[in-house]
Amino acid sequence: MSNYGQALRAAQDYRGAAQAALAARLQDTAIDSEQRAAHGFAWVATTVAALEATLGWLEAGGGANPLDAKIAALAFAEGIGQLVGGLPMGQNEIFRPADLGLTAAAAKLAAACAPLLDADHAATRAEVAAALAGGQWPSETLHDTDLDAIREQYRRFTDSEIVPHAHGWHLANALIPDATVQAMADLGTFGVCIPEEFGGLGLGKLVMCIVTEELSRGWIGTGSLGTRSEIAGELIVLGGTDAQKADWLPRIASGEVLPTAVFTEPDVGSDLGSLQTRARRDADGDWVIDGAKNWITHAARSDMMTLLARTLPDAKGYAGLSMLLVPKPRGSEETPFPAAGMSGSEIEVLGYRGMREYALQFDAMYAPADALLGGEEGQGFKQLMRTFEGARIQTAARAVGVARRALELGLDYATTRKQFGKAILHFPRVSDKLAMSLVDFVTARELSYAAARAKDGGKRCDIEAGMAKLLGARAAWSNADASLQIHGGNGYAMEYEISRVLCDARILNIFEGAAEIQAQVIARGLVGGRN
Repeated sequence: MSNYGQALRAAQDYRGAAQAALAARLQDTAIDSEQRAAHGFAWVATTVAALEATLGWLEAGGGANPLDAKIAALAFAEGIGQLVGGLPMGQNEIFRPADLGLTAAAAKLAAACAPLLDADHAATRAEVAAALAGGQWPSETLHDTDLDAIREQYRRFTDSEIVPHAHGWHLANALIPDATVQAMADLGTFGVCIPEEFGGLGLGKLVMCIVTEELSRGWIGTGSLGTRSEIAGELIVLGGTDAQKADWLPRIASGEVLPTAVFTEPDVGSDLGSLQTRARRDADGDWVIDGAKNWITHAARSDMMTLLARTLPDAKGYAGLSMLLVPKPRGSEETPFPAAGMSGSEIEVLGYRGMREYALQFDAMYAPADALLGGEEGQGFKQLMRTFEGARIQTAARAVGVARRALELGLDYATTRKQFGKAILHFPRVSDKLAMSLVDFVTARELSYAAARAKDGGKRCDIEAGMAKLLGARAAWSNADASLQIHGGNGYAMEYEISRVLCDARILNIFEGAAEIQAQVIARGLVGGRN
């Protein structure tokens, strides 16, 4: 482990050199003009953070599972290899040291880590794949019996209630069945982070990660159903009036109320300051809403909207936005939007099904006078920003669950599919994919846990949350792509589950802040001196 510590220190020095180089560039140039350099630095910092989290996981295990050391060896060799040779920010965007004037610093890092970089790790990859095929997995304990019990409870539920049905639900574009939603509610899924005094479990983001990861392993739809409750609950806990907390939180925690987040608008993605949906008070003090929203998940079956609207038309940008808690009747298949003044149409999507996506229109829809979150106008953007950390950590956990399911499917296919007289697992290009998929899964998982622990510790963690989402989304996509490749032509057939997992994985790099937004947040925050 001391060798990994030495390698980590060298990587941290490289990160420091990258940060200094970027800071020097940004003295005379706006960050938007230096996106490749800035976002490349964000990926450098994320890679080093992942190595830090992985080493912490290895040391916490104390050598109890021999597979852990092999995972760490491959993680460090690959992570430092990418720092030195090129970091994939996208399929055709590789950040090279020269992009930030780091050639000398990269050479220094390579020299410090020569034993890792010069070694042939083929045997280690083969051993990892063979261990997986034999039913061995690296350590996943959180060294807390309660946390491990929660994971086991949700894993059993997922294996029995979600995995056998998810692909059929996906192919039918069906909503997650009400009985499954109720069973999730009975487990406490929708109130994990809501305080006990309001009927929740009063637990932290680390537990949220475990719950989300296990549910998303079964289907991203079930893992994502809790996202809306997480966002609504945190909005109300942090910004609601006492009356709003007493009214909404117990019903969200119990699953009686299923919220939906209504923020995005047509032609307005990340630029929330340009939102145009308006809400005004009428003579009785009630709110009247006009406008359009887009990409609204679970809009029909929801019972309440957390809706971001412009209530101060003379205030520019973010300053005019307010958050409304808008009750609505739950829709049905026949009448998805029964509320007066509200209509919608479904957006057909490749994956991420189970809740459905909608474009919504509001034409004088009414909301009660007490719908304004916190009773104060102009605070909507600030209130929403306070939830981004938790939402992005939860999204990272969704990605980890998807990454694991992709690996499981690839492993199962590789051990049962025979070609040229033997299981395809025994071909190195197949076993290498499985081994490195496992490495990516573990590093993404541990980084998501590190972000959750930072949040639970009361620390501002927009940078950690962004890193966890950035890495998790890449791991989910690369694992799904590798698994589909292992399936060959069968993977391209809709009857095979991996076809769904690939479609589900692709959205993770887009929603809750696209990868480019995460990289911008990380780079701007670190160069600005945060964390």
